[in-house]
Amino acid sequence: MSLVTQAHADELVRGAAALGVALDEERKQGLLAYLALLAKWNKAYNLTAVRDIDEMVSRHLIDSLSIVPNFVAAGGERWLDVGSGGGMPGIPLAILFPEKRLTLLDSNGKKTRFLTQVKLELKLKNLEVIHSRVEAYQPAQPFNGIVSRAFSSLEDFSNWTRHLGDGETRWLAMKGVHPADELAALPEDFRVEAEHTLDVPGCQGQRHLLILRRCVTGTGENHG
Repeated sequence: MSLVTQAHADELVRGAAALGVALDEERKQGLLAYLALLAKWNKAYNLTAVRDIDEMVSRHLIDSLSIVPNFVAAGGERWLDVGSGGGMPGIPLAILFPEKRLTLLDSNGKKTRFLTQVKLELKLKNLEVIHSRVEAYQPAQPFNGIVSRAFSSLEDFSNWTRHLGDGETRWLAMKGVHPADELAALPEDFRVEAEHTLDVPGCQGQRHLLILRRCVTGTGENHG
């Protein structure tokens, strides 16, 4: 019997609608199939500390969907999910936007094996999985956007991924409580373009999204 129930499907649709994200049947089924794989593989691979599939709907799927409006607004076709872990938010974004190319990077071999399995089973042709430390990864061209979810401090996120973007790139950092201390330590060549408080249905606690841009003019001015 499938781990995923009608109650999970209903919660996903309600949560997405509350965020202003419309899910057609194909995308809904894709997200639920990913949920089933995450719950199944988590038992052996320790992909997430969330053990209960009932909690995964809000804390992983709906939380990932919470950045969709800003993800779309940021534009661009080529995106990198740094420290993707169990695939959040990269896999939900790849399912929702087959026209965009998502690269999921993680240094943990078990997690990249899981991500590769999801790519194969869900036939996500727009998904690329990279097993590497972020500092060592050298793509052929800069990404349009770089996203992270509970990956590191903003300072480390900026420093470790600086070489992966350019002046047009947007960095989207998903955070819990507002990271005022981290913002104070932001590298001088990065500035905050926007801050958003996210209201994630079914999730307790604060959620914030910080959108960063890199200043590549060499002025050294600190806008953060």
